Amino acid sequence: MTNCIFCQIIAGVLPSYRIAENKQAIASLATARDMDGHILVVPRQHIQSILDCDDATLAAVMQLTRQISAHLVQACGYAGVNLLNASGTSAGQSVLHFHIHILPRRTGDGINAWPALPGATEDLATIAQRIRLN
Repeated sequence: MTNCIFCQIIAGVLPSYRIAENKQAIASLATARDMDGHILVVPRQHIQSILDCDDATLAAVMQLTRQISAHLVQACGYAGVNLLNASGTSAGQSVLHFHIHILPRRTGDGINAWPALPGATEDLATIAQRIRLN
């Protein structure tokens, strides 16, 4: 897709700082410069969201995500990672190419990667019945 920033990075049209890759996915530093070490893992194929992703591609994206996450903790001095994904514009997805954010974390870094949630208003049994996979 020519107007997709991730497709342009994958094609080499836009520069990137690649961290790792496999046959189906690449990982590079986020250009937002919002924190040191922020990494994006994206499938090479243009797939809009996790909801559109085939099993093999999803497995490759998650394997690369796990590999990088383990490297950050085991070899780079980080204490943990946050993995973030938004699927769909209503969920806050701003680039319509499936991607996983890896945020490397240090103890006491002051980053709060969790959104402030409004609290549940329905009984858990009612919610479970409505959304349960059959």
